[in-house]
Amino acid sequence: MTMTETTVIVIDDDPEIREALGSLLRSVGFGVRLLASVGDFLRSGRPNGPTCLVLDVRLPGQSGLDFQLELSRENIRLPIVFITGHGDIPMSVQAMKGGAVEFLTKPFRDQDLLDAVQVGLARDRTWLENEQALATVRARFDSLTPREREVMALVVTGRLNKQIAGDLGVSEITVKVHRSQVMQKMGTRSLPELARMADKLMLAPGKPQTHS
Repeated sequence: MTMTETTVIVIDDDPEIREALGSLLRSVGFGVRLLASVGDFLRSGRPNGPTCLVLDVRLPGQSGLDFQLELSRENIRLPIVFITGHGDIPMSVQAMKGGAVEFLTKPFRDQDLLDAVQVGLARDRTWLENEQALATVRARFDSLTPREREVMALVVTGRLNKQIAGDLGVSEITVKVHRSQVMQKMGTRSLPELARMADKLMLAPGKPQTHS
């Protein structure tokens, strides 16, 4: 993982802790953004590359745990490493059930924080790569004609050309032409790979999508 492409956002209302964490993270090459509240984060927005949030549990205004819940409700994926000086077991259980990378109680070892941040950044990189791959597949699918989409949805269910021709009321040679066009436009020569693409697009068997 290239450090220059990553950002660690620290949200803590204690300026001394913010600066200490910022110095630690910068010392190993991370890009760092230091903020005092969730409101500051919402105003500044999230960076484009892989990101990990180091989040204090108790904050002025919206708490760290409340913010985690809000992100989950909005289906926004952002790896969170919680830090707190007032942690208890119910808090840590809530944080981890909500998908937190780690729940660290102050004072914690520098290496424990760095390890957790590495896990968070790796997780976010995977999410971003998956989103990018899905966007590519969607763009290819959008290039198909309505009939090609129908053929694709039937092909991935294992229907033979002759059966698809009967389903659609067209000739078998027409199905072969459409099938060839589908494989070319989707950028694959393999039926299993085409089926995986259909899974990503959530094409329902027997219910071909005919529009973008």
